[in-house]
Amino acid sequence: MGSPMRDDELPERDVTIDAFAVAITPVTNTEYRAFLDATGHEAPRFWDDPRFNAPDCPVVGVSWFDANAYCEWLSELLGRTCRLPTEAEREYAARGDVATHFPWGDEPWLDGRFALGSKGADRPHRVGSTPPNGFGLYHMAENVHEWCSDWYGKPYDPGELDDPRGPDDGVRRASRGGSWRHRVKVTRVTARSSLSPERRYNDYGMRVYADATEPAG
Repeated sequence: MGSPMRDDELPERDVTIDAFAVAITPVTNTEYRAFLDATGHEAPRFWDDPRFNAPDCPVVGVSWFDANAYCEWLSELLGRTCRLPTEAEREYAARGDVATHFPWGDEPWLDGRFALGSKGADRPHRVGSTPPNGFGLYHMAENVHEWCSDWYGKPYDPGELDDPRGPDDGVRRASRGGSWRHRVKVTRVTARSSLSPERRYNDYGMRVYADATEPAG
């Protein structure tokens, strides 16, 4: 976990994590709509903006608190504990069982669409529009930032080697993944970002993780 490429990715170290399950794609607008309809939860910022509400695009404009509320609802619906990932889980999932900077290798894609993006790009891509990583997971290094459960702290605690979960408190929550909104659309699997948990940005979404157990029944 980590790398020597940036101060907040240090120290690079071996950690162990418990087995976990992860959704193949970020939560889509269609999936999030089911949550809104069932609970009456406040709709995300940008929900009525046609750039961001396509059914098969990742939901954006959700705060860290909104993301947790979705996970709590889904937990009850599925009969298993659904949640946001730790940074360690998110990094492991993003790697796709390879030790490279990006899920596809050590160089960013330079085809003008995924690395630098098309000129004037103003919205996320639909889910499944880019190749998956080695674990079959889509958009682990691009499309939208994804909330993590950890508080953001730097550098990492070098003594936290067994299922690391970050600081006990903080000001910003950690996030991972690239963003359609940035000039460089992709990010390294070890790269970190963070945001105040109440913020609702149009390049922040979520992905559901869970303990590695089968649903009841």
